Amino acid sequence: MPDSLSTLAVQLARFAEERDWQQFHSPKNLASALVVEAGELLEHFQWLTEAQSRALTSEKRDAVGAEVADVLLYLIQLASALGIDPIAAAKAKLELNELKYPATLARGNSKKYDEL
Repeated sequence: MPDSLSTLAVQLARFAEERDWQQFHSPKNLASALVVEAGELLEHFQWLTEAQSRALTSEKRDAVGAEVADVLLYLIQLASALGIDPIAAAKAKLELNELKYPATLARGNSKKYDEL
């Protein structure tokens, strides 16, 4: 699959290597950058109503897409730096959430698992 996360990870590593940026890509720095980018993503929704957040203009949607990309790219770099397979981690987390939030108890409910 040409657009896989592993392909992106290789492209990101090459990008950083060409610029001699690996020296700055410690897990701490990558996690910090990820949080900054997530904040920039959130800025696009700050003060919007629920309805407005679901009906973005195409220009706003493109800007949000650029921030989503930044978040994803830093997340991939962080996972690579720590030797974590993000797909395997996500699958494991989904399995855990299936146990913590059984559909019979959680359906239509926003309570945390320990309050179900």
